[in-house]
Amino acid sequence: MDTGIDGDLYRKVLGRYPTGVTLVTGMAGDEPLAMVIGSFVSVSMDPPLVGFLPGRNSNTWPRIEASGSFCINVLSDAQEALANAFFRRDGDPWEGIGWVPATSGSPAIPSCLASIDCSINDVVDAGDHLFVMGLITDLSHVDEGSPLVFLGGRYGEYRPLG
Repeated sequence: MDTGIDGDLYRKVLGRYPTGVTLVTGMAGDEPLAMVIGSFVSVSMDPPLVGFLPGRNSNTWPRIEASGSFCINVLSDAQEALANAFFRRDGDPWEGIGWVPATSGSPAIPSCLASIDCSINDVVDAGDHLFVMGLITDLSHVDEGSPLVFLGGRYGEYRPLG
């Protein structure tokens, strides 16, 4: 659909809105999978639903989707290297990460600020992305730390005012 909106302008304008950084994980048999996602959102408290938007061309999402579940891991501002590890094509990004299976079996990373284990509730067409909604089945968090933030194509940290 041609709306007349310039793609570069779209990215620049939306790049002015900060997002948190999450690692959405799942399993394909015995293989742990992950993708870095900045579109994580709370959807509903009753029932407890969260969502995120993987790209339609993702190679990882269909493999996670086939398992029927996923885990959202909220990265701290000390975990930029962890996020970057999953963008590299060389090496094993899981090396040294010390994950544990969440209730669903998806990788939960205890060093993250929070882990939110979900069963897939719905997947909706959203243009060049999919909108995935998960029903929360388990969750945990740590009391210390600040989230990793993404703004204008760069990582940063949250700083409270006052």
